[in-house]
Amino acid sequence: MNTYQRDLFLLAAILCLSPYIQPPVALLIGIICAQILRHPFPEMNSKIISWLLKISIVGLGFGINLYQAIQAGKEGFLFTICSIGLTIFLGWLLSHWTNMESKTSYLISCGTAICGGSAIAAISPIINANEKQMSVALGTVFILNALALLAFPAIGHYLNMSQHQFGLWCAIAIHDTSSVVGAAVKFGNEALQVATTVKLERALWIIPLSVFTILITKEATKKIKFPTFIGLFIVAICIANYFPQFEKVYSISVWLAKRGLTLCLFLIGSGLSIVSIKTVGIKPFLHGLILWLSISIISLLVIIKT
Repeated sequence: MNTYQRDLFLLAAILCLSPYIQPPVALLIGIICAQILRHPFPEMNSKIISWLLKISIVGLGFGINLYQAIQAGKEGFLFTICSIGLTIFLGWLLSHWTNMESKTSYLISCGTAICGGSAIAAISPIINANEKQMSVALGTVFILNALALLAFPAIGHYLNMSQHQFGLWCAIAIHDTSSVVGAAVKFGNEALQVATTVKLERALWIIPLSVFTILITKEATKKIKFPTFIGLFIVAICIANYFPQFEKVYSISVWLAKRGLTLCLFLIGSGLSIVSIKTVGIKPFLHGLILWLSISIISLLVIIKT
């Protein structure tokens, strides 16, 4: 990459930090950059996304009402259990029906069931997945995340969903937390609050899923990592609610967190080059697409009718 291309890439990243760029637009800019420019720091992209996402999620906690978060968590609990179990089961059925490689199939199912890339990263070492299996699963999830971020707000408005309904649907049917927040923030503040709370509650199920995976793979020596940033997110909610006198500081934190998430989506898009998309392959992509559409449609119907 020459200096001119690198400067253009960095300029696009800085542009995504401005308040004029919405999350879906940032994702599109990233995808366009992936096709015409090379990422100047490809080996660091996933680490930057991971840390930026965690910091931004904690920042969003300062703008969430504690009691509304508890209520949303209670309502989302049953949805979470049912949807995770259904997703893993459907993924197992699909893998047998398509005769797909089992580890890649399981990683895609876990990523769809809980929180995309984070779940894939947590489960991969437990099942001894190799680099190719991980990259295929991650690529599938990232492509579908991009589709969801662009499609969900339009579908929500078309169906006249309430902000509460839309936030709940995002948290259940979209893989990665960044895309969940990106879709919800475009719909409204209540949608953002519900989506973030339910999605992070959902992310805690990485731990039970890891235990389940260890039991079925008979690898009890594997360590399970607790997602620390979720604990910090809860702390941020409590601080903001019990010390309201610092409201101006919290408002700044929330604003910065939203811009950080927008930049995060740009970086995700910048990793979706034609080459990376081709490495996924048609069978894993169809596996992930069918699984995602199934959960999206089922959860949408349940939410609208309840």
